[in-house]
Amino acid sequence: MPLCKLSLSILFFFSPLTLALGQTKAIAERLGYPADSKLLIIHADDLAVAHSEDAASFDALDRNAVTSASIMVPCPWLNEVAAYAKAHPDADLGLHLTLTSEWKTYRWGPVESKDKVPSLLDPTGYLWPDTPQAVGALKADEAEREIRAQIERAIAMGIHPTHLDSHMGALFSRPDLFAVYVKVAREYKLPFLAFIAPNTPTELSSILSNKDVLLDSVVIADPSVHPSDWKTFYSTAIKNLKPGVTEIIVHLGHDDAELQAVMVDHPDYGAAWRQRDYDVVTSPEFKKLLEENRVILIKWKDLKRLLN
Repeated sequence: MPLCKLSLSILFFFSPLTLALGQTKAIAERLGYPADSKLLIIHADDLAVAHSEDAASFDALDRNAVTSASIMVPCPWLNEVAAYAKAHPDADLGLHLTLTSEWKTYRWGPVESKDKVPSLLDPTGYLWPDTPQAVGALKADEAEREIRAQIERAIAMGIHPTHLDSHMGALFSRPDLFAVYVKVAREYKLPFLAFIAPNTPTELSSILSNKDVLLDSVVIADPSVHPSDWKTFYSTAIKNLKPGVTEIIVHLGHDDAELQAVMVDHPDYGAAWRQRDYDVVTSPEFKKLLEENRVILIKWKDLKRLLN
């Protein structure tokens, strides 16, 4: 997920506050819940980026502290995630389609052959390190080639994706890239992360249709949240949930030597950040908060069933 330089162009998709938007009744009732239900996906990003990330996320999934997670197919710890997926066939695992490689000394390249996706590569031969750089360089047909390669790699390794989303929002940041993202998701019959906010440009909203299963809101901590306010941020988010389908995106990891090395010099979304997210969502207090606010936890695979 993003660093502090997350492109502002995707903020109409990701907001630290929930927005009640539209499709509430249809999805809640189609899933068999009352129209005023507060449905929540608690979603862990960035599986496969590091063993520490995987270990924390697997533990949270096993404890139902998160209900869903998504996988970065180009990253080095993919085999570990594939093994978990095979051992846990009911786990709700999507694909965090990856067109950027943001860490300082820890980088990855594309799944597709480099000669077939040259616009995805920075001068060092890795994926671009930040969303604005990538968006300025990517050719849409090459981005499509790469995301298809990532999906096919996951499937070949025994992973059965439940949904798609976009690492660092790269695929949300240009209409032609968003169109590719939506097209590919529809072809694979997968729900995808998107919702229409009041300020969503028509160039993007017009790509979506009423057949797409869209969220009503998304919550994610950003660098403006002080570490001392971490629990307050999430408790406020839960207390302010509106009826409909919300996703809370978290980044889980252990603040250990491995993750500190991977995320060196990046306090935003770094190792300590991920430990804080893990500590919050696995805490008894957070579970109690969900119960007190009558939150119903769901998964992306529940939304996927609506596409059949």
